[in-house]
Amino acid sequence: MNVEENKPLASFTTFGVGGPARWFAEARREDDVVAATAFARGRSIPLFVLGGGSNLLVADEGFHGLVLHIALKGIQAQPDQDSNCLYCVAAGEDWDAFVQRTVADDCAGIECLAGIPGTVGGTPVQNVGAYGQEVAASIERVRAFDLRASRFVELSATECGFAYRRSRFNTDDRGRYVVTRVDYRLARGGRPALRYADLQLEFADRPAPSLAEVAEAVRRIRRSKGMLLVEGDVDCHSAGSFFKNPIVSRELLAHIAQSARKEPPAFPAGQGADAGSVKVPAAWLIEQAGFGKGFVRGHAGISARHTLALINRGEASAAEVLALASEISSAVDARFGVRLEKEPVLLGFDV
Repeated sequence: MNVEENKPLASFTTFGVGGPARWFAEARREDDVVAATAFARGRSIPLFVLGGGSNLLVADEGFHGLVLHIALKGIQAQPDQDSNCLYCVAAGEDWDAFVQRTVADDCAGIECLAGIPGTVGGTPVQNVGAYGQEVAASIERVRAFDLRASRFVELSATECGFAYRRSRFNTDDRGRYVVTRVDYRLARGGRPALRYADLQLEFADRPAPSLAEVAEAVRRIRRSKGMLLVEGDVDCHSAGSFFKNPIVSRELLAHIAQSARKEPPAFPAGQGADAGSVKVPAAWLIEQAGFGKGFVRGHAGISARHTLALINRGEASAAEVLALASEISSAVDARFGVRLEKEPVLLGFDV
């Protein structure tokens, strides 16, 4: 394992901002993960695991520890007897390329997650989801190195503790595990999911679209919202949705409606939420609080196509991005009593 010093991190993120890592290494084998752990412990420095950098904001001062970039590769497809297919996928594989592979294999379960940047290893951490699907429904197990026990473990989907944009990997056990492989069980010959309103509208006159057609429609929708990585498009210099859609009680929903003088859109809260709670679009709350698409604050701003995406307009510092995020969340809290939760991981900040 080769360890570099003072490695710039901005180019490893979709935001394109942030300072250097004091130490930097790539894991191309599971043994490299073990070696990196020993390196960090031997120097009493923190360890951060970097995947595709699509959900990450790095501080301008950088990170004074070891950044381990996960570059493990390999996909094994294992058909089983009940017409499903088990894909065992190394954590460093490109997520969208894997989705394309499963669609080409006519295996349903993640087709609506097409176009999402990042690597496979990050999907169970955030319980990645979009357009009516989330990976929790397809993940069978996660292989990871347990830093506390210094051994590799395999965790079932139940043991991963999935909820909306949550798992044990980013809550109670944050920083404990280094994901090296994720196994997905998909339905061979299954029908695509058409739960999301935009997709239902897209295929209103075609009741049985193919997996490939649905995946391509998702990519078109994501591109229209600046959520598909396109070279030269400033709206792509982001971490996708910067805020999670808040889950609120019916009482708070009524307060929001009273404050806005209109009924907010509301959707089922999903797995792991309290009974009676609902999900409110963070984008709607942000717009009602006075921050619209294309809003600019210095070198940072809001995407011209999607209110949830904060962007680097070219020369933004991480401090500028975080300041804009704080301004937005404070305004939403002041008007509606809703505290927006940031979705990206913050690295190197004293927050």
